[in-house]
Amino acid sequence: MSTLGTLSVVFDLDGTLVDSEPHYYEAGRRTLAEYGVPDFSWAEHERYVGISTRETIADWRRRYGLSASVDELVAVKNRHYLKLARTKTTVFPEMRAFVERLADEGVPMAVASGSSAEAIDLILAGTGLDAHLRTAVSADEVAHGKPAPDVFLEAARRLGADPADCVVVEDAAPGAAAAHAAGMRCIAVPYVAAQAGAPEFATAGLLLRGGQSEFTARAAWGWLTGTAADADTARRS
Repeated sequence: MSTLGTLSVVFDLDGTLVDSEPHYYEAGRRTLAEYGVPDFSWAEHERYVGISTRETIADWRRRYGLSASVDELVAVKNRHYLKLARTKTTVFPEMRAFVERLADEGVPMAVASGSSAEAIDLILAGTGLDAHLRTAVSADEVAHGKPAPDVFLEAARRLGADPADCVVVEDAAPGAAAAHAAGMRCIAVPYVAAQAGAPEFATAGLLLRGGQSEFTARAAWGWLTGTAADADTARRS
């Protein structure tokens, strides 16, 4: 057991641990272009941040009147994404530092993501995060993606943890909602700064409105442990 007792930490992947949203946007843009939908914009992509690939594509079919099946579109988008992700995916430096600090303290950790299992494994292995994050759950493995709590509850189950002892680290409003629904505390680091005022983020125990530019491993650790100086820094952010 860690020095923090029964604490476990569950990380979202895309936009939280790694800056993969540009790859997901480009994969989506290429996929839609193949099916006759040109000019998919970053602003349009932002509405899907934090929502699983499968649920995103189900919405695309309705929104753009696509006749191809969800399975076909998922396969095409994943192919584009995996090709892009293999080139380079950047880990947010302070997030890597936080993962390493938690690992040093023996805190059990997992990843719970809306990405496919193949994409999660590729990113974790390619960035070296798999050295510490050996438990991973894809939304494809549960009944409902975020904002439903399923993926976080499954991560807790695999860790052998009580949801009440888990802290989620998330960048998106659906993920913050999912953490709250799972009965877990949440550190929210909004990827889309304009969404920091979303009501879902109000449920977070620690909300860093400036996103990754405000997140530090020290402040997050201080909030978890109640270390006075570091916790005060986190609350002021």
